[in-house]
Amino acid sequence: MDLNTITDVRDARRAEPWRPGDAWLGGGTYLFSEPQPHLRRLVDLGRMGWEPLTRHPDGSLEIAATCTITQLSRFGRRLLDAPAAPLFEQCCRAFPASFKIWNTATVGGNLCNALPAGPMISLAAALDGSCLLRAQDGSTREVKVAEFIRGAGLKDLAEGELLRSVTLPGRALECRTAFRQASLYGLGRSGALVIGALDPVDGSLAVTVTATTRPFRFWFPLPPTRAGLRSAIDAAVRDEDWFDDIHGLPEWRRHMGLRLAEEVRRELTRDRGKDDR
Repeated sequence: MDLNTITDVRDARRAEPWRPGDAWLGGGTYLFSEPQPHLRRLVDLGRMGWEPLTRHPDGSLEIAATCTITQLSRFGRRLLDAPAAPLFEQCCRAFPASFKIWNTATVGGNLCNALPAGPMISLAAALDGSCLLRAQDGSTREVKVAEFIRGAGLKDLAEGELLRSVTLPGRALECRTAFRQASLYGLGRSGALVIGALDPVDGSLAVTVTATTRPFRFWFPLPPTRAGLRSAIDAAVRDEDWFDDIHGLPEWRRHMGLRLAEEVRRELTRDRGKDDR
């Protein structure tokens, strides 16, 4: 779509004051998908030269905001030697998008759109990821992905602040994971998406429920019973947190969220003899 209100596109490497009507341009798949009448200038991140994916000595993985879905998918399939590697492809496949979108859309853009169905939000929240945010004055701060998303379309991002990268801790990458997704139609947008991560060291279990207004990550020092998991979800996820749109009614989303969470729990704890009541 033509954005006929845009009067300038500048290179993000040039230090210029942020002004009203500015927006960061990553892949642009969202920006150019619909009118943006409030925007006047795009600040292009395309030439920043950030390494898409960096594995650090402590085992953590840093994903640049400009990393494309194609790059992330390829890394998870071919280069990441860790038990959680299959989850990368599963979340990439949760996009209702063509290969053309995959080659352009970015991880950072998916997080900053803060859409309930954003699968990069699901991936990063489930693996206890942290966002590195950079302000216009160069100062930085970190915030957990599960807290960065505050609601449908809402994120913890100040005016002119930039999402630089997302870091997944090495310990999370060593977790055994389980993935479940539900949609009202084939290749459709997620109506419910649940991910479990079982820590091989201490046996703790994290269950992350997404396709809600914001991600909900539940951590249990020991795997819960079926009733315990259901109780934790119902206590935290309010009726209004089960998103309501054309892709699913709240009642259906809650039903599927609880069902998929139990499937994830059973898959990851089936050999532990956990009480299913």
